[in-house]
Formats: sequence, structure tokens, C-alpha cells
Amino acid sequence: METSSAGAPHRLDPAGGCPHADNTRLLALGAVAPVELPGGVEGMAVLGHESLREFLQHPEVAKDARHFAALREGRIAPGWPLLTFATVRGMTTADGEDHRRLRSLVARAFTPRRVEALRPRVVELTDALLDDLVAAAEAGEGVADLRRRFAMPLPMSVIGELLGVDAEFRDRLHRLSNAVTGTDIGPEAVLAANRELVGVLGEIAAAKAARPGDDLTSALIAARDEGGDRLGQEELIGTLVLLIVAGHETTLNLITNAVRALCAHRDQLALVRAGGASWADVVEETLRWDAPVSYFPFRYPVRDLVVDGTVIPAGTPVLAGYSAAGRDQAAHGPDAGRFDVTRPGRPDAVRHLSLGHGAHYCLGAPLARLETTVALERLFTRFPDLELAAEENDLPRHPSFVGNTVHVLPVRPVPTGRPAAD
Repeated sequence: METSSAGAPHRLDPAGGCPHADNTRLLALGAVAPVELPGGVEGMAVLGHESLREFLQHPEVAKDARHFAALREGRIAPGWPLLTFATVRGMTTADGEDHRRLRSLVARAFTPRRVEALRPRVVELTDALLDDLVAAAEAGEGVADLRRRFAMPLPMSVIGELLGVDAEFRDRLHRLSNAVTGTDIGPEAVLAANRELVGVLGEIAAAKAARPGDDLTSALIAARDEGGDRLGQEELIGTLVLLIVAGHETTLNLITNAVRALCAHRDQLALVRAGGASWADVVEETLRWDAPVSYFPFRYPVRDLVVDGTVIPAGTPVLAGYSAAGRDQAAHGPDAGRFDVTRPGRPDAVRHLSLGHGAHYCLGAPLARLETTVALERLFTRFPDLELAAEENDLPRHPSFVGNTVHVLPVRPVPTGRPAAD
């Protein structure tokens, strides 16, 4: 039987919050749920693993915002907090040949071979940041914010170096990317953040045009200046927005969530350190169990689609419910809510979808995995008794229902050989 909806719309809290309780409730009702986006905009979320896998690769599902009915009809306000996700010009909002063209311009920088060549630099940066974490803890009565001191600057430094972005811009770009991806932000702040971000990236691009270097930004500018239809100016800036935001926010959340998971499951940490599972297994299980992106905007059916018995009308903005799919018992078994680092190595394990699926699979996945495995291995080798300095339930959440993580992560980096506090 086909239904026009899966019940009353679930209002997504713009302030974010832990998604897992709501996901469990919604999944019990079905794999697809109607949702209310900020401003009362009607949307849908695909939550079930198999339904999401099907939807992400469906040939009649588009990314181009010209298929977004409410936007096309003028019903979306200019300061809508999710507008950047829909309208930024780049590979995340392109389909077909346009998508292939834009993706090909940066794909070579993120092949597994190119990424592996970055390992020595990632190790070097990681060790330096661990020194900084110790210094911050010593200055803060033994406590430091691992998210700000370690999990953020590592991926931001790596993507900054790949793009040739000077260090002086990186904190500002992180602040702006937080703003343009946040959902708990007013219209004026949205517009101001977008203007500033485009302005900063335009300034960086202009500097690179005047003094090209051996970096990805210079390569993109060269593609723009070659003429033809390889890359337009709006697409250049949009691609830089994507690379800056996705190039560090996802990994930042992934490192943060993995550290939280291991500190809360000391038996799992001990198993990894004893060789019973790998750090790569930790990364995959974290991606499944506590996905760094919860509800990712947007895809649009180009005609009415039936997904798991629910009609998703053409032009509806649809969210990919990665955090829900990761704990879907229909795919991952009755223990889907349990953090188990041995799960990725089991023959019955179902591969998660937290980095996407199909043509829009995350281009930076090899880099995110490298950065996170290096970060975790070196962090817990140096501080095997690392502990959280606050209760999990007391940690403030990141103010967005798109990103899934906490806003701060206070830790006590206990040196090797010194017992952790009770």
C-alpha cells in the first residue's frame, strides 16, 4: 500500500541535539519520514539503510536546486539557514555531465595513492598538535578542549595546505563554515556569513591568480582561465566552499565522535590496543554508530517516487538520514545500537552509508580515513588513559541537525604510566 506520508512531520530542532532517540522512534514507523525544516518548510528524510541506499543512487533523484519546488516557486526566504546547501555552485548541487566535469577537476588530488603520500605530513601535524594539547592542558588545570585544540586544526591544516590557504585564514574559515552549515542561525547572520565566506575565498583566489603555486586552488584557477566550459567563476568559489567545509568539518566530527566512543567504551579501546581490532575498524564503526553527518541536505525527486511504501512528491527537499541508517536494525542487526569495533571485520557486516553512496560518494573519504586513523592511533598511544573531563550528557551539542557531534570535548590527557582518575 502506498501512503502520501509516514505520519505527522517530525520537526527537526535547529539547535541540533543527539539524534539517536528520535531516529529510533522514526525508524519504528518506517524508513521514510516527513520532516519540518526551519521556517516551516516541508521536507522528507530517508532513514532506513536499504531505502537510503536505493534513494542515493536512484536515476530520477537530482541534486540541482532547479528541481526544488518551494525554491523555484519563491517560497524560500533569502536568509533561510539551509539555502547554501541548495544553491552553492559545485559538484554537490550538480547532476550528470556537470557533476562529472566538476568532480574530475579535483578527483586526482584525493585518490588513495595521492592521499597515502600525505601520511608523513599528517603524522607530523598530529604530533605537533598533541604537544599543543598537552600545553593547553597544563595551562588549564589538566583539562583541554580536544575538539578545538586537536580535532579541528588537524583536518583544517591538511585541507588548507592542499588548497594553498595561508594559516592566517584557517580559523576564520572554520568559523564561517560553522555558520553556513549551522541550522540554529538567523537570516541576517546567514546572509552575512555567506557574504564574508565568498569574500574571503575570492580574496584567496585572487592572490593565487596573481601568484600561482603548487596547490589545488591554483590548479582550479588554471582550469577557469583556460576558457571553454571547464570551470566558471561561481563554480570556482563554490568548489572552494565545498572543499573547505567538507574537507574539515566531517573529519573534525569523526575524530571527536571516535574519541568520545572509545572513552565511553574502555573495553573496546583495550581490544584495539591489544591488536584485537584495528584503528581503521574504529573509524568504520564510528562512521556507522555515530555518523559525523546526521541529516544531509538535499536531493529532489524529479517525479513522484515511492520509497518503502511512502510517496515522496516531485520537488520535495529530501535529507539523507545517515545517523539513522547507521543504527537501522533491519540492516545492522538487533545489536545495531552497540559500539563494537570488531563489527567491520565480521562476514555478516553491512557496510555503512555515512560517506554517501553512488555518484556523489564522498570524494574526500580516503583523506578522512587517513587523518582519523593517524589521529586516533597517535593520540591513544601517547595517552592510553585519556579520559573525558565532563559527563557525556553534559557536553553541549553542535548547533546543527546536519552535523552530528558535540560542540566542545574537554579531556584530561593523562601521560603513559600515570593512572587515570576514578
